[in-house]
Amino acid sequence: MSPSSTPTPPSVAAPPAERLAAFAALLADETRAVFLLSLLDGRAWTASELARQAGVAASTASEHLGRLIAAGLLTEERQGRHRYVRLADGGIAQLIESVAAHAIPGRDNPHTLRAAGASSAMARGRTCYDHLAGRLGIAVTDALERRGLLLTNSGFALTDAGLEWFAGLGIALENPKGRRPIVSSCLDWTERKRHIAGVAGAELCRHALAEKWCVRIGSERAVRVTAAGERALHDLLGIDAGILR
Repeated sequence: MSPSSTPTPPSVAAPPAERLAAFAALLADETRAVFLLSLLDGRAWTASELARQAGVAASTASEHLGRLIAAGLLTEERQGRHRYVRLADGGIAQLIESVAAHAIPGRDNPHTLRAAGASSAMARGRTCYDHLAGRLGIAVTDALERRGLLLTNSGFALTDAGLEWFAGLGIALENPKGRRPIVSSCLDWTERKRHIAGVAGAELCRHALAEKWCVRIGSERAVRVTAAGERALHDLLGIDAGILR
């Protein structure tokens, strides 16, 4: 579907079914899907970087990005001559990850050794916008629950002990804008289970990267747990290093 053939978004007064159909049509384009999946790494990308990622002309990328920005899925900022875009917020990231979990369960079977390696790395550990996902994210979530730091039976909620645990790491969970929950769940597309998200998930991911518990690898969202990270996660949460490899 070309950008110009995308239906005009309906007004807010349109029936819910019409608005849902229009939103689905916005996602039903491979180029825009590539953009949204790429932006799940939580970073800001330039339009030219996304154009190369999708294999389209810069002018085509610009039109598609305009659609996504107008729909509120992306935000943009300009710095000098460069135009940067990112996902609008964590809620949009969780929506895209959840849709991907249903649309591409386990991802397509890789056809090359390089693709197989990248797929394995993504499943082992990656970032989902701004929190940890893959086996790493699930292992952390399960460990928090086992230790009585996180409740998962009716939505995700930190216990008092969980709040103390985060505070002990020097991780502040204040959310001054109040628009994002302190903790929430996100459906993992490779593990088909829910991992910790929200402010707590984002701050824990930031802390893990800052402390070099894990480092980014490759050009996608994959992360690798370091030796220091294996020790920290074992000492803090009792996670077996074998799960992380």
